[in-house]
Parts: sequence; structure tokens; C-alpha cells
Amino acid sequence: MFHPNRRFWGPWSESPFQKGDLKYVILDLLKDGPRHGYEVITTLKERSHGFYAPSPGAVYPTLQLLEEMGYVTAEQRDAKKVYTITDEGRKFLAEQGQPAESIRSRMRSHWNPESAAEIRETMADIGTIARLIGQRSRTADRDRMRRIRDVVARTRSEVETILNQQP
Repeated sequence: MFHPNRRFWGPWSESPFQKGDLKYVILDLLKDGPRHGYEVITTLKERSHGFYAPSPGAVYPTLQLLEEMGYVTAEQRDAKKVYTITDEGRKFLAEQGQPAESIRSRMRSHWNPESAAEIRETMADIGTIARLIGQRSRTADRDRMRRIRDVVARTRSEVETILNQQP
């Protein structure tokens, strides 16, 4: 499976958030200071050790909603819309203490930061293999494709065995 921007996509890319959680996370980020939408995206990606970056299609409508609710204000600075949490937004976030902490806890438990670098590198390698097969399989004969399929099947089986082993 490929994401529209040609990145390999799979179950590891799912969000740790449930519907409606993003507004709490964004407000929590804005408590630390004003940010523009791209900063929200990159900060969430950093905090998830590179495993989750919300799409602009999720972040910008949420920022707009928060602005309409009066929880953030937006100001144009250097051709960027910069969002700042309002006192009403801080109050709302404080009142929602349990959901906000629950989301942070879910984010911490969603990925293992100790193996984050290895996971990212492994997923990049898998993406490279998928693109290589996708690009070159058009000219590969049946025997070559069978051999490639055998290698992939053996690798999948070995990975399953390793992941199913007790720590």
C-alpha cells in the first residue's frame, strides 16, 4: 500500500489519537507559546519520535475550529498565520485535565522511544523495497518475480517469528 505522497504506508502509521483528541493536543502545544500550523505538525512528529505527523488537512481545520470556539487567536506574521492560546482556551484545557493527560499517556505508550530509530530505518528500508519492486517489476519475467516473492515470504516469516518471541 502506498500513501498518496508515495510513502509506504501501513498499520504503524495509525494515529494514537481518537476522534476529537487533536484539539486538546494542539491547545497543549500552544500553552508553550504561539505557533503556526506547520510548527504544530513538526512538533507532534518530534514528540512521537517521527511515527506520527498529523496532516495539514487535520491540523488547519482544527486550528480554525479552536479559533471559532474562542480558544485560540490567529495573527498574520510574515505571511504565516500564528496561533496563540487564549485565556478561555487555557481554562477549557484545565477543565479537560483528564482527557488531555489520557492522550499524553496514550502517545507515550503508542511507540517505543528506545527502538524509534531502528523502527524508522526498518520502515524506510521496507518502503525502498516496495518502490523498487513497483518500479522494476514491469520488466521482470515470471521466474524473477517468483524468486522475489520467495525472498519476501521468507523475510515476512522470519520477522513474524522474531516479533512473536518472548522478550
